[in-house]
Amino acid sequence: MAAKKSEQALVGEWREMLALHARTLGELDRALGGHGLGASDFEVLDVLADAAAEGGAACLRVQEIASRVHLSQSALSRLVARLERDGLVRRAMCSEDRRGVRVELTDAGRVRHTEARPAQRAVLSRMLNRTGA
Repeated sequence: MAAKKSEQALVGEWREMLALHARTLGELDRALGGHGLGASDFEVLDVLADAAAEGGAACLRVQEIASRVHLSQSALSRLVARLERDGLVRRAMCSEDRRGVRVELTDAGRVRHTEARPAQRAVLSRMLNRTGA
């Protein structure tokens, strides 16, 4: 009986986490929509901005981005194509591997990210019950 209750508690925690994730994504989409971005759009811009800010490469391979934003390769490819059409990122072939594609923020992408970042951080702080941004 105790094992059954423990299992039910585990499943209950999992479902609470999924519900929080869904509510948070909805809030992010609403907050970022005013900046012309969805939650996944912002995540890609944020990953690219973080990479550049950390002194790393100004651009990342698509595979590196995919591992950080938890999107499938095909979903990320469509998203990057849309961001490129909007002038927020640019793609280029990898010099070390012609099969690979690198993605980097454009100046417009940097500006959009900077403008949208406070809204994203405020939602995260509110939804995750944290103070500050």
